[in-house]
Amino acid sequence: MSQEYVIQTPPVPSVAVAGSEARFPVRRIFCVGRNYSEHVREMGGDPAREPPIFFTKPADAVVASGTAVPYPPRTGNLHHEIELVVAIGRPGAGIPAADALAHVYGYAVGNDLTRRDLQAQAKKAGAPWDMAKGFDAAAPVSAIRPAGETGHVSEGRIWLAVNGELRQESDLREMIWSVQEIVAELSTYCRLLPGDLVFTGTPSGIGPLVAGDVVSGGIEGVGTLEHGILAA
Repeated sequence: MSQEYVIQTPPVPSVAVAGSEARFPVRRIFCVGRNYSEHVREMGGDPAREPPIFFTKPADAVVASGTAVPYPPRTGNLHHEIELVVAIGRPGAGIPAADALAHVYGYAVGNDLTRRDLQAQAKKAGAPWDMAKGFDAAAPVSAIRPAGETGHVSEGRIWLAVNGELRQESDLREMIWSVQEIVAELSTYCRLLPGDLVFTGTPSGIGPLVAGDVVSGGIEGVGTLEHGILAA
């Protein structure tokens, strides 16, 4: 007998998989803060190698490449943050760093959209970042490329442009914490499960977006991402 619910079952959030009609169902979205030294400095922090900061976004914040993102309410300072996204394909908790890449299904390009003014207010008050990071359409993501095709990504150009003007540019080699270290550390907090996405942090050059902007970005060997910003 099938389970009945008192309201209509919400659709399963998902991300396209390059070269496949099948899609990657999204269970949770984890994000890493302050994972490039120059970005730590531009945010006024100390780039000393401390344990990564983790926060989350709702699974249904994912937006496909090519989709316009509405300018979110309650902010006057929406920022872009281009990032490597790791898709988890195998469960695990307390994963040793040496084994972490075996839990990775593939990689994508993501934009960790941020209501920067709300984040600044939350930091000042010692409050959570939820409303600064976890709003509707806050996680544009490109199609996932399976690791079996790309190999595991540890270097390559990462960049973002707004209306054709380059704003962010670095190399994945500049990440303070590697993919395997991030996966291992995150798995000590909670059991990672297939369907989890992990945004791995952004390089320096973050900046504001306004209605009408066209955002494009990419990571060498992974793919490209593009989306517009609509008026609220």
